[in-house]
Amino acid sequence: MEIEAKEKIFHTFSEFMIRITKFDELAEVGSRLLVGFQHGIAYLRRQPIEKNTELVERVIKDNESKRLSSYIEAGCLNAHDSVHNMSKLHTCHLGLQDHVNKAKYAVDELARLLEDAEAALQSINCSLAQTGELNVDNDTDSLKTSQGEASSVAPVEHEITDIAILMAAVYSMVKSDYTMQQEKIVSSLNLASPSEELESYSSMWSLRPYIDDEIMHKAWKLVR
Repeated sequence: MEIEAKEKIFHTFSEFMIRITKFDELAEVGSRLLVGFQHGIAYLRRQPIEKNTELVERVIKDNESKRLSSYIEAGCLNAHDSVHNMSKLHTCHLGLQDHVNKAKYAVDELARLLEDAEAALQSINCSLAQTGELNVDNDTDSLKTSQGEASSVAPVEHEITDIAILMAAVYSMVKSDYTMQQEKIVSSLNLASPSEELESYSSMWSLRPYIDDEIMHKAWKLVR
C-alpha cells in the first residue's frame, strides 16, 4: 500500500508538471494576444500628420493628389486598414476571454492533482503509523496550498516530502498568476483603456511576478 502511494505521488507530480507546461504555453499565447490588442488600440489613437511644419507642407505640395488629400482628411487612416484593425482587435479580445477560460480549467486541474497528492501522502503517513514507523497526530492538517502549510505534514521520505511541498508552492504561484494578474487584466480591457495602462499590462504579463523561477527549477529537477 505504501509503495503504491509513493508511486501515485510520483505519477501525480509528473502529471502536475505537464499541466504547468500547458499553463505556461497558454500564458505565452495570452501575452501575444494582449500585445495585439495593445497595438490595435494604438492604431486607433494614432495622431494625424502635423501639416503645419515646413517640411511636411512641402512634401504634401510636391505629391499632391486626390488620394493623398483623402488620406489626410481621413486623419491618415486607411479605410481598409481600419476595418482590418477592428477585426484584429475583436479577435484578440475574444482570444483573451477564451484564454481566461482555458487558464481557469488548467488551474482547476492543478488543484485536483494537488488534492490527489495530499491523499497519497496521508496514506503513506497512516501506513507508517500503523507499522509503528511514524508517530502521527490524528489531527494533522492535510497539505494545502502554501509551502508553510505543507511543511507541517509529518515527515516521510525526503524526496516525497520535497515533491509535496513544491507542488503546493507551485500551485500557489500559478493560481496567483491567474487570479491576481491574468484574469484581472483581461476583465479590465476595453476600447477606452489608457495606452499607458495597456503598456503596463503587457509588461507585467510577460514578467509574471508571481512566478518564482528558482522554485520552478527545483520542481523540474524532481520530475522523473
